[in-house]
Amino acid sequence: MRNSAASSGDDWTIIKLLGWTTSYFASRAIESPRAGAEILLAHTLNLQRVDLYLRYDQPLMQTELERYKALIRRRVRREPVAYITGCREFWSMNLTVSGDVLIPRPETECLVEQVLAELSTEDNAEPSHILELGTGSGAIILALASSLRRSVCFASDVSERSVQVARENARRHGLDGRIHFFCGDWTRPLRFKGPSFDVIVSNPPYIPTGQIKTLEPEIHLYEPLRALDGGDDGLVSVRRLITQVHRFLRPGGRLLLEIGHDQQEAIRQIAATARQYEDPLFTKDYAGYNRVVKIRKKASEPCTIR
Repeated sequence: MRNSAASSGDDWTIIKLLGWTTSYFASRAIESPRAGAEILLAHTLNLQRVDLYLRYDQPLMQTELERYKALIRRRVRREPVAYITGCREFWSMNLTVSGDVLIPRPETECLVEQVLAELSTEDNAEPSHILELGTGSGAIILALASSLRRSVCFASDVSERSVQVARENARRHGLDGRIHFFCGDWTRPLRFKGPSFDVIVSNPPYIPTGQIKTLEPEIHLYEPLRALDGGDDGLVSVRRLITQVHRFLRPGGRLLLEIGHDQQEAIRQIAATARQYEDPLFTKDYAGYNRVVKIRKKASEPCTIR
C-alpha cells in the first residue's frame, strides 16, 4: 500500500482494501489471505465480517486506514491473527488470547467432544468432577463447563498469566463461579484430601523439540514454547501425566489427552508400563489423524489422593 495511494482515506473503500490486502498477503505466502484481511479489517472498524460486504463501498477515514496498515505490517511479520486481534473463537465462544497462551485449534474440539461423550453415557446422581491440567486460555474447561451444567470443574496451569487469561474468559462467559482455577506444575499442587476426579483432561505439549523450528513462523516465533515443546520424543509431559494422574482418578475414571498423530504406539506402551489402566482407545480428528487418547483407570485400583 503505497503512501501516495493512501494519502486520502477516501481513495480506499472497504472492498478495495480487501482486494488489495488479499493480494498482498498472498504474494508473501500468508495462509488464508482473504480471511485474514477480513478479520483484521473488521477488527479495525469494530464490525462483524459480514458487515464488510454490507458496507463494501464505505471509505475509510485516515485514522482507520493507519490502524489497519499497522495490523497488516504485524501480519506480514507472521504474527498470528488471533494475537493481533486478541481473540479466537472456540466451541462457539469468543475467547481472549494473548502470547501467554496457546491459540485454541479446531481439532481440540475433538477432545471436548470425547469428554462429553464419556460423561453422557453415565447416569450418576452426583455431579461429575472434572480437572483440566495446562488450561492455557481455558478453552477446554470452559467448553466443558458450559455443556455440563452440573459438573464441578477445576483447571490449572503452570503460568500465572495463563490462569489470569482463563479466569477472564470464564468471567466473560458467566462461568467464573463454575470453575476453580489454581496455578501449578501439572499434578504437583494436588496435595489435598478431596474428591477424586471422574475425568482429567489435558492438551499437553507433544511436539518433539527438534521439530519446533520446522513449524510455521506463526507458531514457533509467537506461541509459548512451554505449550508446544514435548521434549526429545514429544512425550515428556504425556509420559508424566499418564504415570501420575491415576492417583487422582476414581476407579473407572478417565484420562483424556490430545496427542500427536504418530504417537499411538508409544502411548500404548507408556500406559501398559504404568499398569494402572485398561487398554487406551484412540480417536481420530476431522482430518483423519489420531488426535485423542482415552485411558480408563482400572476399576480395581483405589484412588489415592494424598
